[in-house]
Amino acid sequence: MGQVMKLRSQVVPHAKGVVLEVGMGSAINMEFYNANNVDMVYGLEPSEGMRRKALPNLAKTPIKVEWLDLPGEKIPLDDNSVDTVLLTFTLCTIPDWNAALQQMRRVLKPGGELLFLEHGESPHDDTRKWQNRITPGWKKLAGGCHLNRHIADLIRHAGFEIQELENLYIPKAPKIAGYIYKGRAINPLKTSPAA
Repeated sequence: MGQVMKLRSQVVPHAKGVVLEVGMGSAINMEFYNANNVDMVYGLEPSEGMRRKALPNLAKTPIKVEWLDLPGEKIPLDDNSVDTVLLTFTLCTIPDWNAALQQMRRVLKPGGELLFLEHGESPHDDTRKWQNRITPGWKKLAGGCHLNRHIADLIRHAGFEIQELENLYIPKAPKIAGYIYKGRAINPLKTSPAA
């Protein structure tokens, strides 16, 4: 198992109840869900091509999956309707990250968990300088991916409370794209933001 898949296997099994996976893509995470703990998964994925690529992975799972074909800034679910939100290598590409995170908070029940595995801004000056230099061109080549987003700060800014956070570089990956934010945040026990 590659390093990225190993990281996925450490995050995804913590999902429970009704799950919203933002940027579900090819459904690569499905093999890591614990079917005994998950009622269903809403897969938010605006790309029809990625939804087609997901079919083989979905055929292997007993978990019910319902596609939502809108971007993260427009989640078509009721307030307080999901128990877990899962983000894996997605937040870097969402144009309006704050609107998307506010939508995630809106649909996540108070006390519900945001599980995240993302790459982003390095704490090391030299690497961060290169991330800032390269990001404008990188976005054009990599589907809007921003190398220089400080994922933990974005999550906190949206009102989530981070409970666990681990940072690391993926071994053998280029440092500019391999700084990882892995963790768990909760939606505070109060009313979620309005739509």
